[in-house]
Amino acid sequence: MEKITLDLFTKYRFLSNLAFAPDAAHAAFTVSQADMEKNGYQHNIWLYRQEGNKLTRLTGMDNERSFIWEDSDTILFPAVRRDKHKKEMESGKYLTVFQRISISGGEAEEAFSVPLKVSGIHKLGGGKYLLEALYEIGRPDVENMTGEEQSKALKQLKEEKDYYVFDELPFWVNGKGVTNKQRSRLYLFDSQTKELTPISTPTCNVGPVALSDDLTQIAYAGPDYDSVNPQFAGLKLYDIPSGKTETLVEGGTYTIMRVAFYQGQILFTGSDRQRYGTSENAKFYTVDPSTKEIKVFSDPDRAAGNGVGSDCRLGAGRGFKIVDGTVYSLFTLDNTSYLCRMDGDGSVHPLTADKGSVDCFDIQNGKALFVGMRDMRLQELFAFDLSSHSEERISGFNEEITEKYYVSMPEPLSFTDKDGVRIDGWVMKPFGCEEGKTYPAVFDIHGGPKAAYGAVFNHEMQYWASEGYFVFFCNPRGSDGRGNEFADLRGKYGTVDYSDLMEFADKVLEKYPQIDKSKVCETGGSYGGFMTNWIIGHTSRFAAAVSQRSISNWISKCLTTDIGYYHNMDAMQSTPWTDFDKMWGFSPLKYADKCTTPTLFIHSGEDYRCWQSEGIQMFTALKYHGCEARLCYFKGENHELSRSGKPKHRIRRLKEITEWFDAHVK
Repeated sequence: MEKITLDLFTKYRFLSNLAFAPDAAHAAFTVSQADMEKNGYQHNIWLYRQEGNKLTRLTGMDNERSFIWEDSDTILFPAVRRDKHKKEMESGKYLTVFQRISISGGEAEEAFSVPLKVSGIHKLGGGKYLLEALYEIGRPDVENMTGEEQSKALKQLKEEKDYYVFDELPFWVNGKGVTNKQRSRLYLFDSQTKELTPISTPTCNVGPVALSDDLTQIAYAGPDYDSVNPQFAGLKLYDIPSGKTETLVEGGTYTIMRVAFYQGQILFTGSDRQRYGTSENAKFYTVDPSTKEIKVFSDPDRAAGNGVGSDCRLGAGRGFKIVDGTVYSLFTLDNTSYLCRMDGDGSVHPLTADKGSVDCFDIQNGKALFVGMRDMRLQELFAFDLSSHSEERISGFNEEITEKYYVSMPEPLSFTDKDGVRIDGWVMKPFGCEEGKTYPAVFDIHGGPKAAYGAVFNHEMQYWASEGYFVFFCNPRGSDGRGNEFADLRGKYGTVDYSDLMEFADKVLEKYPQIDKSKVCETGGSYGGFMTNWIIGHTSRFAAAVSQRSISNWISKCLTTDIGYYHNMDAMQSTPWTDFDKMWGFSPLKYADKCTTPTLFIHSGEDYRCWQSEGIQMFTALKYHGCEARLCYFKGENHELSRSGKPKHRIRRLKEITEWFDAHVK
């Protein structure tokens, strides 16, 4: 077996956006792969044919990612092919062009274009569509101008690109950039008459959307604001024939993540944040459209969705669907994400059984498919039998990786901590591990903190194992998959979680004497970056550390980042004005003068989740106090550098980290 190399991830293929055709005879999904020449990623739509389990590539322009099924033979997807349209967009106009392609063969043909930046499309029938699109409050309507008026407006917009004006919270969002005065708005579009009809208000930032089975009603949720996004959404019902909108749930009480039509009612998932704050697991609610009565349908006390972390995914897909009156959803239970069924009494029943992760799924006409990570393999497509609950892998996109390269299998290591709480972890052995020899190690701490590690493929961990390191990781208190009580770290960051992590490290070193205790390195990103900063201020047990996209000062963090003003203040159970000392006491920067561990900081210039000031402050403090430190700053990258950053940047990031470890332990 060969060792996994630094850049091997550029050969991995990532699967997402899985969707059945209406007749379930076919399904389509997106396959992505690194493009080193362009320093980006290629995306193409692939087709799965139920008959014969055949997989074929449907598009080949390397930029086809999102799509919908128009009918059982036709797929609609956005793509700009003509120079005329490219020039319009380059001038500053909003434009989305949709292409139509038959799965029976032939080239894609232009279907229609819309003078909007469309982010989502839903078919209504009769050539009509529901669109989700960007709306900018105060922006001139240049798409409907002509002549000199349009030229002046476009020139003004071009000049305005040199300025940012902030008068809202949040004013930027990680991965989206500056979002001040931007909203996601709903429109009805008639492709025959080209008529566009907005159906949500200009100030409503629309989130989840659902269509009734008869395509006559639209349910949607989102906060409506003109200054500070309250994060609590209203729920509205729009009747297409009459054009009337009815408010079912007033804003101000619930966060709303999903919306669906369910047995004559509207089902939504959300939280009132009354018991566990912004990280509280969502409940499932129903609201009666006629009486507007809201009831709790289910309170599973587990996170709906896939919370099992990996750096080997690119894109997302469906995680929730109601089929023939039955609710299906992904849930993270312990350290695995499962496809689950929710019965009429609200009880949740896992359907899949294997460990790993189910990343997205679809169910249609009694058939089920999912994209998942199994047996330490990279993503593949699986067929799932809803009756027998058996699964069959039907793709081999990443088969070569498993067959050709050394994949270290994580060995579980669970223990009961000093407070009587079970903590789950894993240890990976290095390539060519021999009895009687000693090896360095890397302790990797996940982000979140409401996330989870599991037995799934992580490129960076596998690379370190191939480079001769033991790698170990765990889910301390604060992690996902174990319920609200386990995940609740509000006002406790750096206390019980730090204790769990240090206890786990002790257990690993006790069980694996081949690890050289003097050559253990530590790293983590986001919350893991916070914890790295915290660790180096509270212990000198690690030979080297790498703090990535970190948090060092809760006071600056809560006032500069996209989630600071609500999530970080909630996490600290304080604000700079109500309890300054508490916020400062939980800030790693306070303890920077105690640091002796050589530390590398990794940060990105457009990381609006953990803003660059956090890494810079900690780096400066260590240098000032004489502790060895280095800062590697990535222009144009954001919080997702390690997972979806430009391939060359991902290579440089992992090279910097590994060389830092090597320099201090090898």
